Amino acid sequence: MITKTLNGKSPKIGKDTFIADNAALIGDVTVGDGCSIWYGAVLRGDVGAIRIGNGSNVQDGAVLHGTLGVSETVLGENVSVGHNAVVHGARVGNDVLIGMGAVVMDNAVIPDGTVIAAGAVVLSGSALEPGIYAGVPAKKVKDASDRIRKMAHDNAAGYLTYKEWYK
Repeated sequence: MITKTLNGKSPKIGKDTFIADNAALIGDVTVGDGCSIWYGAVLRGDVGAIRIGNGSNVQDGAVLHGTLGVSETVLGENVSVGHNAVVHGARVGNDVLIGMGAVVMDNAVIPDGTVIAAGAVVLSGSALEPGIYAGVPAKKVKDASDRIRKMAHDNAAGYLTYKEWYK
């Protein structure tokens, strides 16, 4: 794991959390308990804080960042950020799945129980309603349901198991 103190701020990592050897956590980054940060992930808290709730995972190659004076990145609990996804200064609720290669931009708000499909792009300042979103720019393709929220939650729960294999 690569951790770097920057401008007097050091990453803070919760209990029972797995951080891959080549994941980079820089500056003002807080990772909750029971999380996993996977290979090649970059959490760059140099220009804005990054906060990750308990039970969340940031998968291989994903990038979390923000814009100076504009945004910080906040992930709720039981959030999965898929492989090679980018979350740039967005606020993400609980039980959310951000699919592989998706991009979520500054000051977007992703509510609890939402799925952002692989490759989708959520534009800056978007305030979504719960459901499934796909496309460029992302559009709602399915209304929220308990099943969708459970699917997102279960994805994060799977990563609670996977991280144990690596500890």
